[in-house]
Amino acid sequence: MKTFCLNVDPGICGFTCTVKSTCQDRKTARIDITGSGCSMIQELAGLVSEITFQEFFVPLTQNKIFLGAEKAGCHLACPVPVAIVKASEAALTLALPKDVAMRFES
Repeated sequence: MKTFCLNVDPGICGFTCTVKSTCQDRKTARIDITGSGCSMIQELAGLVSEITFQEFFVPLTQNKIFLGAEKAGCHLACPVPVAIVKASEAALTLALPKDVAMRFES
């Protein structure tokens, strides 16, 4: 079992966290979100504890990660749901692990 870990610094809110995704079998990834003081991310962690290979091939509006983020009340620009996607894609060998970044230019 390979685990992929992303450290997320979401910006101005300051609620950093760690997103880990581990391939349980070839079709399911276990998701663990730890270290966040954000009540919405804590709720999201309870709503999205695993994702299946097939769930990556549904429209965005039907994806359980983003539905969970909506239900938890996550801010639209919160990067944690995308971190869940990135880590889980790597765990399920749907994508190669590669860092992502967004930076404001002054």
